[in-house]
Amino acid sequence: MKPSAEKTTYQQQRWSLKDLFSGLDDPALEKTFKTLEKDVKALESQRPIFAANIPEAGFLGFIKKLESVQRRASHLGGYVQLLFAEDTQNQAVHSMMARVEQFGAELSNRLLFFNLWWKDLPQEDADRLIKVAGDYTYWLEQIRLYKPYTLSEAEEKIINIKNVTGAVAMTTLYDSITNRYTFDLKGVRGGKGITRGELMVYVREADPDIRAKAYQEMYRVYEKDAPILGQIYQTIVRDWANENVTLRKYKAPISTRNLSNDIPDKVVDTLLEVSRGNNSIFQRYFKLKAHWIKMGKLRRYDIYAPVAKADKEYNYAQSIRTVFDAFHQFDPQFQQLAERVFREDHLDGEVRKGKMGGAFCFTVEPALTPWVMLNYQGKSDDVATMAHELGHAIHSMMAEQHTMFTQHACLPLAETASTFGEMLLVDKLLKEETDESVRRDLLFRQVDDSYATIQRQVYFALFEKQAHGMVMQNASVDELSAAYLENLKEQFGDSVELSDEFKWEWVAIPHIYNYPFYVYAYAFGQLLVLSLYRQYKLEGESFKPRFRRILSTGGSEAPLKLLKHAGVDITKAAFWQGGFDVLDELVKQLEAIPVK
Repeated sequence: MKPSAEKTTYQQQRWSLKDLFSGLDDPALEKTFKTLEKDVKALESQRPIFAANIPEAGFLGFIKKLESVQRRASHLGGYVQLLFAEDTQNQAVHSMMARVEQFGAELSNRLLFFNLWWKDLPQEDADRLIKVAGDYTYWLEQIRLYKPYTLSEAEEKIINIKNVTGAVAMTTLYDSITNRYTFDLKGVRGGKGITRGELMVYVREADPDIRAKAYQEMYRVYEKDAPILGQIYQTIVRDWANENVTLRKYKAPISTRNLSNDIPDKVVDTLLEVSRGNNSIFQRYFKLKAHWIKMGKLRRYDIYAPVAKADKEYNYAQSIRTVFDAFHQFDPQFQQLAERVFREDHLDGEVRKGKMGGAFCFTVEPALTPWVMLNYQGKSDDVATMAHELGHAIHSMMAEQHTMFTQHACLPLAETASTFGEMLLVDKLLKEETDESVRRDLLFRQVDDSYATIQRQVYFALFEKQAHGMVMQNASVDELSAAYLENLKEQFGDSVELSDEFKWEWVAIPHIYNYPFYVYAYAFGQLLVLSLYRQYKLEGESFKPRFRRILSTGGSEAPLKLLKHAGVDITKAAFWQGGFDVLDELVKQLEAIPVK
């Protein structure tokens, strides 16, 4: 990346993975396989030392070596996953992915003895060792939470091997099929042979016909493969239930995800129930929006429609500077960390055929700057996505002093910095924008984005809960589609007109395939950040140390305990309702603006 005379100008380009490996033919790849084999063999040789009276020094020494193996294995796994994201159709990458996944499962099986021994250790002996564990403490505590759901060593090994050719293979197949899709918008300039990311730009077009065409084209393509995509989903769900409910005896399919997040089932149930009870806020909003865009009633095609024709384009380099400035105004460290991602060529902002759609941030290990993937197309939501994903990167880097096992925050807290970063950006854009139509569009987009992040994700989670039960009762793909349409009808009530093709939307949601029950984390994170951001506005500078602590803690402390320090009690329905009260006030402000 070339510096200009005054400041660095970053180009929209593919990322560099040289901090991992230089290519699939890099000799360091084969060397890593061999080193891992050697290191794991050395750890296996220490198995006899594991007894109740193991010395503290020997225990800690083993964990540190185990972490070293995990870091090296993450270099392999992260590299092939990032290669796959940048080109999902590369067959050489597919082959290497399969090899790495198989190799990883075999290594995991060979080291499984430590995990099983630690879970089964009497509490008195575990307490003795935890006292000297330092930053590994919460990781060790978390492992013991799984004791009631752990099988024998032989059974655990079978599951690890099964996953490589089972659920993991199914999700890879889904990604490979759907990321090759191209779409054609007839009669729309630039709308031929486009990716899903490029297609989704048109759902925010001012022209209602173009919005409708975009959705119709997307579901036309997905519907053609719906029987296959639906079968893949049914297989993933059955695999999830067979392992987690039938064998491990979790109370419900979602309980598996809740335990991995260390969030009690009851808290998640409360979040979903409170969200469901606040449908009227968004339904009021959609009715208001219909008045603004002069429609008697919104169609599902129109929920992200602009309220004014504000076709403002956001230059890539200037957008980066805007995001940096928004972060700097809150905390100069935020801007410095975000810039590190660009400076090290760890961001892929191009739009390419075969590239994975959407956006993400990927942290390989604490010693490496995270990688960020965008599909940047110059719209305001692309700028917001940039702020969001860089927020994830900032979160990781602020926690990089932790171990490999304690850097990552649990999924619900992982959205904290990203969503907060978006809100910082929107505040800056609103303060600086002089065009009334653009300002109004930004205000409405705040609610659009809150809908997309909270209520939409909540109803995805509610559908997942229903779908997992239906699949185990032998429901067909058509029956799942009918259930999804009913899910949408409850969500929108009489505020939005639904057309039949939206019954296929569920087969176009990658998260429910790749990470069952992940999606409620978005709603959790958004409602949490609404509360935190309100504290920031009220308290100013005194809020910042508390927020920095949340981010720098990473995954080294239980979420309920960490949030309690920040004055947040997520066990109470009133906390979640407080987030919706903020949204209700925002909608009331919009309702008070005279419709033009």
